[in-house]
Formats: sequence, C-alpha cells, structure tokens
Amino acid sequence: MIIYNITVNISYGAEKDWLHYMKSTHIPQILATGVPLECKLLRLLTEIENEGSTYTTQFKFRTMEDFLAYQTHHQAALLDRHHALFNGQYVSFKTLLEEA
Repeated sequence: MIIYNITVNISYGAEKDWLHYMKSTHIPQILATGVPLECKLLRLLTEIENEGSTYTTQFKFRTMEDFLAYQTHHQAALLDRHHALFNGQYVSFKTLLEEA
C-alpha cells in the first residue's frame, strides 16, 4: 500500500475556508478520479506557534503504478485550483510512504 502524505500549514485567517474546501470539494474531486482508495484528513495536535494550523492529508493507493497514474493524469489540475484559491496562505510538503 502506498500513502501519499501532504502536510499543509494554513494561516489562521484562511483555515476555516480551506478546511471547508478540502472536505467539500478538493478531497471528493481527488477520490472521484477513482485512483486513490481512501483519504484521511488529520490535524496536528503537537503544534508549535507558527501563525497557522497544520494538517496532513493522506491518500492511500493500492500500488506505486496507481499513484503514478494519479500524478500523471489528475494531480496538476487539482493542485492548480487549490493553489489559485489559497496562494500565499499556506506552505506544504509532500512525502510518499509505503506500508511496512
């Protein structure tokens, strides 16, 4: 199982709108591609003060090939919309994990 983990620190001022967008639009659109098996959206509890809240979104893929198909065919358009709405209000980093 492959887990695509995106960690985002979103500004306090944009947090409510971002969280609504993630739950009502962004995550459902990603799942609608039919490639990820499931998604978890988690809030970091051990936060240091950095002028925002930190969340991680974890998408599970059956295989590396499934992840690469998502990345090749779907990711750019979905990320462009997210960036257009929240540009300058977040920082993020991505990690790719494999269940051991």
